[in-house]
Amino acid sequence: MSTLYGIPNCSTVKKARAWLDSHAQPVTFHDFKKAGLTRADVERWLEQQPLSVLINRKGTTWRALDEAQKAAADERDSAIELMLARPSLIKRPVLEHDGRVLVGFDETVYAGVFA
Repeated sequence: MSTLYGIPNCSTVKKARAWLDSHAQPVTFHDFKKAGLTRADVERWLEQQPLSVLINRKGTTWRALDEAQKAAADERDSAIELMLARPSLIKRPVLEHDGRVLVGFDETVYAGVFA
């Protein structure tokens, strides 16, 4: 079973969920704002994706951080703490499927993964 992590009102998450539904791909949705995340979740993602991919540096949550917090996002442990405290810093969605971790939504990538 695949798990899609994100927040339901995110437009990119909505696109990913719609694509998965239209291609009859069963997926469990995990709302990480309501259900939270664990350090193990984020560490598992970082085994396959670098911080530069996992942290959304374009969003309003990033822009609201002070310079010290932004600098802390460059170091793995402090970045994990920031993501756990502010899940909106995580680029969405995060998809776990067959041992793979995908960040963001790209229809071509999803089509290849679920082929």
